[in-house]
Amino acid sequence: MYDIVFISYEEINADANWNRLKSRFPMAKRVHGVKGIHNAHIMAASKAFTEMIWVVDGDAEVLDSFNFDHKVDKWTLNTVHVWRSLNPVNYLEYGNGGIKLLPRQLTKHMDTGKPDMTTSISEHFKAMDKISNVTSFNTDEFNTWKSAFRECCKLSSKVIDRQKNSETDTRLHTWCTVGKDKPFGMYAIKGARAGALYGNENKGNVDALKMINDFDWLKQRFEETL
Repeated sequence: MYDIVFISYEEINADANWNRLKSRFPMAKRVHGVKGIHNAHIMAASKAFTEMIWVVDGDAEVLDSFNFDHKVDKWTLNTVHVWRSLNPVNYLEYGNGGIKLLPRQLTKHMDTGKPDMTTSISEHFKAMDKISNVTSFNTDEFNTWKSAFRECCKLSSKVIDRQKNSETDTRLHTWCTVGKDKPFGMYAIKGARAGALYGNENKGNVDALKMINDFDWLKQRFEETL
C-alpha cells in the first residue's frame, strides 16, 4: 500500500474526516496548517516514503467502498491519478476535490508557479472513473464561497491542462446555477460566479490567477462581497 496523507488547513469538518480515515487506515499521515496548497503537498511528499502517495483533502468524506488499493504500473509512475468526487451542492461528479495518487518525487519538486496544483506536478495525467469521496466543502459561508471561487476561476480561465472546453463550460454553468436549496448553496453560486468573472478577466495573467491559492486574499475578497 502507498502512503496516505491527509491535508487540512481550516476546514470545519477536517478533524471528523481525519478521524474517520484514521480509523480505517491507522498508518495514514496528516499535514495540517501549512500555508499554500503547493507547499502543503510538498510537505505531504516529504512525510511519505513510498514512490506514489495518496492525498486526501481536508473536506473529503472518503467512501467506505474506496480502499486505496490501486497499484500503478511501472511505466505510469510519473503519472498523476485523480479519482472523481461527488459535489453535494450541485451533484457534479469529476476530479475536483477527489482523492489523488501522486508521484512522490515529482510532487516534492513541483512547479509552484502554476495556479492549478494538480497539473503543476507532471505532464502525465489520468482521470479515474470511480468516485472516491464526497467533497463536503459547504460547511460555512466562507469555505463554501472559497471552494466555488477557486474552482470556477480555474474553469473560466482555462488554466487546467488538457481540459475539454465543452466539458469545462458545462461544469462552469452548473456551478453558477445549481444548488441554491442546499446548505450554503447560495454562497457556492455566488463564489462560482465571482470566480468565473475573475478567471475570465485574468486569462493568461499567471500572477493574478495564482492569488486563488492565497487564502488570506480570498478571505478579504469574500468579505468585500458581503
